[in-house]
Amino acid sequence: MADDNAIEFDSGSRRKFLTASAGVGAIALAGCTQQGGSEPADDGDSGSADDGSSEPETLSGEVNIAGSSTVFPLATAFAEIFQQDHPDVSINIQSTGSGGGFANFFCPGDTDFNNASRPIKSGELEDCQSNGVNPLELVVATDALTVVVNEDNPVDSMTVDELQQVWSGDAQPANWNDVNSDWPDLEFEMYGPTEASGTYDYFNEAIMDDGEVPHRQDYSATEQDRTIIQGVEGSTSAIGYMGFSYYINNADRVKALAIDGGAGPVEPSLESAKSGEYTPLARPLFTYPSVDALAKPQVREFARFFVDNTDNTEIVADDVGYVPLDAETKEEMVFKLEGAISTVV
Repeated sequence: MADDNAIEFDSGSRRKFLTASAGVGAIALAGCTQQGGSEPADDGDSGSADDGSSEPETLSGEVNIAGSSTVFPLATAFAEIFQQDHPDVSINIQSTGSGGGFANFFCPGDTDFNNASRPIKSGELEDCQSNGVNPLELVVATDALTVVVNEDNPVDSMTVDELQQVWSGDAQPANWNDVNSDWPDLEFEMYGPTEASGTYDYFNEAIMDDGEVPHRQDYSATEQDRTIIQGVEGSTSAIGYMGFSYYINNADRVKALAIDGGAGPVEPSLESAKSGEYTPLARPLFTYPSVDALAKPQVREFARFFVDNTDNTEIVADDVGYVPLDAETKEEMVFKLEGAISTVV
């Protein structure tokens, strides 16, 4: 994790700061948190201090977000709920890929947040800072990067070595049975993210020996995960990879492969990602607000709302399909965010 990009604060004051800031966060978020996805929560269990005496803060203006297609559905879910209580706030989210978002929108100062499915790179951080943009790294969930095949394909699992061979730009096998003689004699049809994607970067790191084995380029590259689903669904010989959320919301259309990281095949799931069994394809997901952008009330309150709901099982797990943060990690993210806000407000 790229901790060197985060605003740092005295760790000795952490508990004191959290106690002092808890009331501020509760007031700012009153009425914003929601269980599920349709009606505002009114049972007092959502994490906001809704005692019937507070009113939602009046906010207006824009919040502009670019970046990861993997984090896109989570950010979209939170934005839709937030806007129910703040209808005068326009939240614009683009799915550009992690790297594309940093390079083309966030680091030039054109967006308030960049979502990412891997940590910010040192070169990206330098580009941002050269433009006066200071990113704050916030972990928001855990993903299980998922390899999918057509439902009629008899292959149910792969070892990490086999997965590397399939996607190797050196070996570049033409047929499934070129990798494993027990696999069908079918020509590979391949779908995956573009080089601007954090999912592509993470796959290279985890499967392609951190880029030592080149990723093959003769595949259909897209930032639209629904295109990967459609391609794999339409061909028995197809294979692709994406974030778990897109798979689990289309599990009736394609089949997820179990991945053998050395201890036997493990299917991608929220449980296996949380436990660490789904190795090496479980990964943290991030959002990066610009610290200066947090001076804008609508950006600041949406950032608070985002972090405040990262442990919300109904939204993060049930509705979107990622592993929510545990209480300790969420508390750390609250501390980082409130510390950054205190420098600009």
